[in-house]
Amino acid sequence: MGSFQLEDFVAGWIGGVSSVIVGYPLDTVKTRLQAGVGYANTFNCIRMVYKRERVFGFFKGMSFPLASIAIYNSVVFGVFSNTQRFLSQCRCGELEDGPGRSLSDLLLASMVTGMVSVGLGGPVELIKIRLQMQTQSFQEASHGLKSSAVATYQGPVHCIATIVRTEGLTGLYRGASAMLLRDIPGYCFYFIPYVFLSEWITPEACTGPSPYAVWLAGGIAGAISWGTATPMDVVKSRIQADGVYLNKYRGVLDCISQSYRQEGFKVFFRGITVNAVRGFPMSAAMFLGYELSLKALRGDHTVRSK
Repeated sequence: MGSFQLEDFVAGWIGGVSSVIVGYPLDTVKTRLQAGVGYANTFNCIRMVYKRERVFGFFKGMSFPLASIAIYNSVVFGVFSNTQRFLSQCRCGELEDGPGRSLSDLLLASMVTGMVSVGLGGPVELIKIRLQMQTQSFQEASHGLKSSAVATYQGPVHCIATIVRTEGLTGLYRGASAMLLRDIPGYCFYFIPYVFLSEWITPEACTGPSPYAVWLAGGIAGAISWGTATPMDVVKSRIQADGVYLNKYRGVLDCISQSYRQEGFKVFFRGITVNAVRGFPMSAAMFLGYELSLKALRGDHTVRSK
């Protein structure tokens, strides 16, 4: 029962597809706010994107994340569930279900998930951000350097090929350090609140959380995770967007230093509203898709059984 279970990966993939479709438009707005210039606030960014690019602008580059982020979330949920199960079995000799899960097991499983996720998710987020940002004119991005606004990439495959050709394979992992600093604590604030909230919402008489409990706990966990991750998400987005037209940052500390000098402390909370608002429906769809898929795959009578 405590052994490796493939169903977690399959259910994670289904949850990932659900979350991308629900959250991608606001993800585009978040990226433009954090790494672009010329946007006064969230609503101003939405208006400008729609005015310049219409509805399609909010879904720019979605084909790549739809395929890749679904796989990425499959790995995230598969690694977390199997790691937590393995740790529980090593500690107790048997799997703990439901209430009584060890906080230390959840914490360590979340940290392992954060580290593993960067290996697969780093290139995925880099390509997504480069495609989302390429309509930001060079003149705006460089704060006055003379040039024209020309789309750099024709699509995901061309984007990957261009980065590998100009920056090498290591270029695909630009911003990986910032992503580690975002994702290790980020997944702790993602999975741990979800587990405890879903158990708290579920009546003791029930053997598992209802779809409503999963939706609500997942949404709250997503809002908490993305809200607290915003400062390092800003740094990661800027480093990964860097290189579309020019290279401004030499690393995480240099990005933090330049951003603070030029825009003040508030820059690290740019996009926090859209992050938290986007985090709720994305994560609610993610966990609901995951738990219901897991139920169907295992033929369970409860929403969750791990």
